[in-house]
Amino acid sequence: MYKLIIDAMGGDHAPQAIIDGVVMALQEYTDIFVYLVGKQEVIEQCLQNQDYDRARLEIVDARDEIEMAEPPVKAVRTKKDASMVVGMQMAAEGKGDVFITAGSTGAAVAGGTLIIRRAPNVLRPALAPVLPSAKGGVLLIDCGANIDCKPAFLQQFAVMGSIYMKAVMGIENPRVGLINNGAEEEKGNALTKEAYQLLEAANINFVGNAEGRDILSGDYDVVVCDGFVGNVLMKFMEGCATFLFDMIKEELLSSTRTKIGAALAKPAFSDLKKKLDYTEYGGALLLGTNTGLIKAHGSSNAKAIKNAIRQAREFTKMELVEKIKRELTTDEQSRKEIE
Repeated sequence: MYKLIIDAMGGDHAPQAIIDGVVMALQEYTDIFVYLVGKQEVIEQCLQNQDYDRARLEIVDARDEIEMAEPPVKAVRTKKDASMVVGMQMAAEGKGDVFITAGSTGAAVAGGTLIIRRAPNVLRPALAPVLPSAKGGVLLIDCGANIDCKPAFLQQFAVMGSIYMKAVMGIENPRVGLINNGAEEEKGNALTKEAYQLLEAANINFVGNAEGRDILSGDYDVVVCDGFVGNVLMKFMEGCATFLFDMIKEELLSSTRTKIGAALAKPAFSDLKKKLDYTEYGGALLLGTNTGLIKAHGSSNAKAIKNAIRQAREFTKMELVEKIKRELTTDEQSRKEIE
């Protein structure tokens, strides 16, 4: 039985969307047990008239919440009864395999580091969502946990990303690219130039620099960058997808002739929209912590939460956290970077 701890109060549409997603997952997966953390009476109200196996769900009362605008580290340290903090403490104590929240990203990263804590030999945990690409998916690491990075951090991100894509996605020899402003080895700033050398020396399938236009080409399974670049890149991609679909919709509905064409092309557009829909992909993993942690999108609906639970179930089944702990080693150079 996979035990999952879920923050019921985090996210733009909490708690109802979170709870609806949990119910959907309980109906689909008979091998999960869920701890729902939040205000008990609110959760009970949302669960009324829901059809689920009550033996596989337990409410853990937490009276406080962390708001999106709060300073993350301060909130995690002072709000001991916040649903996110209570849930992470449970994860740190080994009461669940994975903690899932759609709440504040900053607080999730801070809590992952301060409460769940880094796994042995990990320099910095990193947020790693799987993005749609021309040939399946590509793992973007880091997408916001570490704004300022050292080259050794990027090397470890690449190793952790490779472990994920091999263990969970079944890719035998994941191709790793370093996001840069050119394909040539000498391109980039001081960070990427030094990181390039470390990635070449690492025991991974490093295939060189990845330019922005090629990230979704299907030529890479893992793309590595610092959290500043990754976060900007991810949000730009989200905005582009929304913009393009809105423009296409406007054009297709502009005349009778285009409406007829739209009707004929509707199945293809539906398939494309599904491929680009973030709710299909669950959330971003915080790789490198002692227990699994998934940061779901802040605007997650029930489907996104259900898929985050699917994602948690998959990587728990493949023992991802244990594989990272077992396989990741820190060389002497990396140790010196953080001393």
